[in-house]
Amino acid sequence: MENLRDHSQKPAYGMASNCAFMIRRAWRDCKGVLSVCAGLVFCGVTASLLELLVVPAILEAVERGAAPGALAVMTGGFTLGMAAVRALRDYLEQNAIFGRVHVRQGLCQDLHLTFCRTSFPHIEDPDYLKRMKKASHCLDSNRDPGEAVWKTMTDLATNVISFVIYLLLLSRVGPWAAGLCAALSAVSYFAGERIRSWRYRHREEEGELRHKRDYVINRSRDLKLAKDIRIFGLVPWLNELYGKYARLLRDFCAQYHRRYLWAGLLDVALAFLRNGAAYGLLIAMALRGELTPAQFVLYFTAVSGFTQWVTGIFAQLTELHRQSLELSALREMADVEEPFRFEDGRPLPVKENHLYQLELRDVSFRYPGAEEDTLSHVNLTIRPGEKLAVVGKNGAGKTTLIKLLCGLYDPTEGQVLLDGEDIRQFNRRDYYRHFSAVFQQFSVLAGTVAENVVQTAGDGADLPRMWDCLERAGVADKIRELPQRENTHLGREVYLDGIDLSGGQMQRLMLARALYKNGPVVVLDEPTAALDPIAERDLYQRYSDLTGRCTSVYISHRLASTRFCDRIILVEGGGIAEEGTHEELLNAGGRYAYLFHIQSKYYQEGEIEDE
Repeated sequence: MENLRDHSQKPAYGMASNCAFMIRRAWRDCKGVLSVCAGLVFCGVTASLLELLVVPAILEAVERGAAPGALAVMTGGFTLGMAAVRALRDYLEQNAIFGRVHVRQGLCQDLHLTFCRTSFPHIEDPDYLKRMKKASHCLDSNRDPGEAVWKTMTDLATNVISFVIYLLLLSRVGPWAAGLCAALSAVSYFAGERIRSWRYRHREEEGELRHKRDYVINRSRDLKLAKDIRIFGLVPWLNELYGKYARLLRDFCAQYHRRYLWAGLLDVALAFLRNGAAYGLLIAMALRGELTPAQFVLYFTAVSGFTQWVTGIFAQLTELHRQSLELSALREMADVEEPFRFEDGRPLPVKENHLYQLELRDVSFRYPGAEEDTLSHVNLTIRPGEKLAVVGKNGAGKTTLIKLLCGLYDPTEGQVLLDGEDIRQFNRRDYYRHFSAVFQQFSVLAGTVAENVVQTAGDGADLPRMWDCLERAGVADKIRELPQRENTHLGREVYLDGIDLSGGQMQRLMLARALYKNGPVVVLDEPTAALDPIAERDLYQRYSDLTGRCTSVYISHRLASTRFCDRIILVEGGGIAEEGTHEELLNAGGRYAYLFHIQSKYYQEGEIEDE
């Protein structure tokens, strides 16, 4: 396993290793891919040999005085052979895509699962996200290395086998003939490739320009931004941005095409020199009587074919090297070291009807690259069945504290304990099963209401239990009014018949999801920030009533919403500044009381203005 690598370092896997990896993957997922590749190589080599031999063979038969019938049979045989080989090749090419797509989809699924299962800190690591994006580009389409590599390897094998056959053939003329063709072909290829590869060497620059252009396009199409675009008159500004990046991208492409044109001209010049020299030597040998007409035609045709195979080998090796770099980036994602323990951790089954105790023991946490700790030497014990409220100003570290308790982060210093045991020893996924959480930013997938509540697709849902949770969350009546009840689609990104729930209705749906999971520890991280104070308090009270005796942690920026809790802590200055019940903190007259009176005054003034 490895930590995140510097992008400038040498790839972890070489070209041969990546080819072997793809072959092993095909052998496991779809052996037909390898059979099709072998068939295409056979067809490619056989077709080239038939095309090479047909004219010289017929010409030699004519020289021997063969009968017209024999010539007709020979011609027909070659014609039928080439037609059969081409038909087989076309059939294999048409059907090759199915197995190759199957293998690519398997790689896509593995990469998707890697991202979904990776430790949470990686999700917020820009370097990890950049590498994940690069790895995913390897699998985006049929033209990308995750699938295109099969064509490259097939063409390379065809070129190598054909090269060996032609080399043996031309060696009969003399070693200098094959050497001359190979040397001039290599010079022609590498001279032109240096120019043609300019675009590849500047791919990061092109990718950045395309990313900026596409970002403007996608933001312009985002339905969530439609109101702002119209209200603030952003259309001219968006058009200006799009025009700017489109011009830069057009200039980049113009530079590439100019270089490609010069590469083409250079290739033509060197090809003229190469073929002219080879053809001149063959003509001289024919004039000296060293070659028969049939041999002259055979070697004359072999010269151009030999050049094609040499150039093809270099081209396919270069392409395979490029594809290998991207395949290496894909494989390296599976090798990134995880900061958390998963399958190798100690199992932690959920104990039924057990009340858990959570503890932060001398915990400090600093975000990567930050100069100061967000939390410093925090000690906090949440007693079994206690309802704890966490309050404080924005940026004080409330959410960080919650993420530490939930095991989404590990502390920089100190320990997070569950019933007195350090959570780092446990299988972290088992630990997550203990939490029913509703965060400020929650996930609503483009699926049915039922799928979003039970978090599973297919027949795994317990519908009576789901409806009970919807009822207890206070959203069942709304769901019954929907066109297809619990089978109604949410969101319009995927389904044309999708609907959008209001903020309060969505909050209650998330409460139903938390109730359905039925974790012994309930965490609410400001999920009601968009609601008005009265609606928020009502919803928090519903949470409190429904979670019963569960150990619960609530975060709210409105202090009055959590007065029902057993204890309230005020996070400030990287630690716990105050703690106690709502009344105790008010009577203490400290920071909590000051903030509470400011909020109360604000709401009282709002009520007077409304009146």
